[in-house]
Amino acid sequence: MYVIIGATGNTGKPIALALLKAGKKVRIISRNAQKAKELVENGAELFLGDSSNVDVLKKAFEGANAVYAMVAIDFATLDMTAAQVKQATAIAEALKFAKVKYVVSLSSQGAHLEKDSGVVLGLHKMETLFDQIEGLNTLHLRPTYFMENSMGMIGMIKNMGIMGSPVKPNLKFPIIATKDIAEYAIKRLLALDFSGHNVQDLLGKKDVSYPEIAKVYGKAIGKPELSYIETTYDDFKNAMVGQMGASANVADNFNVFVKAFNEGRITEKAKRDHESTTPTGIEDFASTFAYVYNM
Repeated sequence: MYVIIGATGNTGKPIALALLKAGKKVRIISRNAQKAKELVENGAELFLGDSSNVDVLKKAFEGANAVYAMVAIDFATLDMTAAQVKQATAIAEALKFAKVKYVVSLSSQGAHLEKDSGVVLGLHKMETLFDQIEGLNTLHLRPTYFMENSMGMIGMIKNMGIMGSPVKPNLKFPIIATKDIAEYAIKRLLALDFSGHNVQDLLGKKDVSYPEIAKVYGKAIGKPELSYIETTYDDFKNAMVGQMGASANVADNFNVFVKAFNEGRITEKAKRDHESTTPTGIEDFASTFAYVYNM
């Protein structure tokens, strides 16, 4: 039996559906029964509650052989790392209590860093907590920047005619579609072919720069002149707080992450090979970006 945390999200939902299609027994944890309706209709057993609630997790994990684990971002939290660690600690306690044998975790590039990594510091701590559980085989997926994250710039494109962030324009970096993360997780969850403590980089099809992304996405939305502008960290923080409703602490953590990203520290351990290279490129994703842009 499998338990999926974040089962209504970009990776959790396709994972849950694929496992159900393969005839596996699947439990899902969600705070929203309506969002989980499709999964329940397909045979998933719903445990309604928060993934930081250790009592809910213990009940859901009872009898489970494998868990897909992730920690959610709370944009309103006043201490982002503490909120991540709270979730990770609850999951770890439940994994240990239920004597689960396998966990595939959604971690991130940069999770190898022990400090000064911003939004991924809590994921470093999550990996450490899981690896300390006796008898638990761990596989930490470390994907790179999500292609879906660029959709957060759609408002900027419509209002200002540009894409922009504090990421340096000359920086080439790996970028991945979340569907490729899900596909990889499905493969490994069905096989359960790992033992001990393992890390797997997931790096997308190729490294690109933001000006290259702007050119491809601009063409897809009928704005071939679309350009990318490097913004200041202060402007980025102000936009996150003022337009996205993020707390100052969350915005600061994102800025710490971007600084480490610009310095090359986030992806310094990334190994691109056949296993870590996934099929979807920005040219493939451009139609999805255009669809959301035109909604």
